[in-house]
Amino acid sequence: MPIKHLYTCLVLIICTTIASKGQAFKPAERICGKWETKEKTLRIQVSLEGKEYKVRIIWFSDTDGKPMDYWTDRRNPNPALHSRKILGMSILRNLEYHPNTNSWENGMIYDSKHGKEWNAAAYIDKKGQLKVKGYWHFKFIGRTLTFVRI
Repeated sequence: MPIKHLYTCLVLIICTTIASKGQAFKPAERICGKWETKEKTLRIQVSLEGKEYKVRIIWFSDTDGKPMDYWTDRRNPNPALHSRKILGMSILRNLEYHPNTNSWENGMIYDSKHGKEWNAAAYIDKKGQLKVKGYWHFKFIGRTLTFVRI
């Protein structure tokens, strides 16, 4: 490869890197994207629509050999929602970004496996992992799921 082509490739790589850094997420949007649990059992899509964060289930592994779109929200306390599909379901509401703690707080997350809704908070740790805590009124009484970006 002639040196001129090598130089051109290097310039393109540098420009692309600089451009992508300029398009980096704002702090409140860092949570947005596709995430998978460390156990590789659940994938979610987080998006910001207006001022509201949306979290949808895009894949899960606990299917007992049945297709994912077979599974419905049969444990929901509202019988009218028993036929709602798990795949694509929105599972989070009211999450707010708090810039002073660089975390997302005051949300409610729905656990379709048990048909229950929990308080929710989230943050991204120093390794870039998303930590989502579901709890009942007090954060020290809860469970944290760890997600990695995909």
